Amino acid sequence: MSSQAQIYSFSTIYTLVSFQKYSLQHSKSHRTRASKSATKTTTMAWRCTGNSNRELITNMANSGILRSEEAIKAMSHVDRVRYVKHPSTAYEDCPQTIGYGATISAPHMHAYAIEHLLPYLRPGAKVLDVGSGSGYLTAVLYHLVGPTGKVVGIDHIPELVDWSVENLRKDGLGEALDKGQIVMVAGDGRKGYKEGGPYDAIHVGAASPQLPSELIAQLKSPGRIFVPVGTYAQYIEHIDKDEDGNVTHKQVMGVSYVPLTDEYAQRSVW
Repeated sequence: MSSQAQIYSFSTIYTLVSFQKYSLQHSKSHRTRASKSATKTTTMAWRCTGNSNRELITNMANSGILRSEEAIKAMSHVDRVRYVKHPSTAYEDCPQTIGYGATISAPHMHAYAIEHLLPYLRPGAKVLDVGSGSGYLTAVLYHLVGPTGKVVGIDHIPELVDWSVENLRKDGLGEALDKGQIVMVAGDGRKGYKEGGPYDAIHVGAASPQLPSELIAQLKSPGRIFVPVGTYAQYIEHIDKDEDGNVTHKQVMGVSYVPLTDEYAQRSVW
């Protein structure tokens, strides 16, 4: 597989995709239903591996994971091969190590995150990407909110932050970095990044042992956080704040993520 990334136009991918009518099954109180739904969708998702960025996105759309034109278009702009350590496995639908005890999430989980946050990823929105790693999802989020919006990526490993900036610049997003439309920060993402908030949407790329109160405080009204919560048993949670500041949360699907921890603990396992 060539390491030279190729960008495919939305129209090309869109014509290749036959969308399925698909709705995510949410459970307010029954974990069993959520777990069964998660098992079914995860089994489907792991079959989405492709030989190119184009094929990967097409497979996720045909599987019902990617459902919206906006999400497909944004992911088409960002080729994963630019954000991984091993180009030959860039399009495998599984997590991949990027060093320092960190991983880039499986493509299907990035696709789920985008779809779940999409109502809040309008042009001009502010977004926080906690555990930004290689910068991949930060780039996708930028293509959704556009130059009038702002995306902050935060990771507590400075070396990963530096690498992510290199990746973003190589991916043609140097101007967005220079203008502050994308900001990459070395810091403790568990505490958020107050200077860039409040945020319309917050994505957390590692599992928090409990609901992240400091991130909730930095969420706009209305706004949404997409976060895996738990230790042994983990679930993606939607944490929603309405126009009046009322906060609700619900489990969406069972998952398995690396823990959201501090820099020392993460480096100790590397």
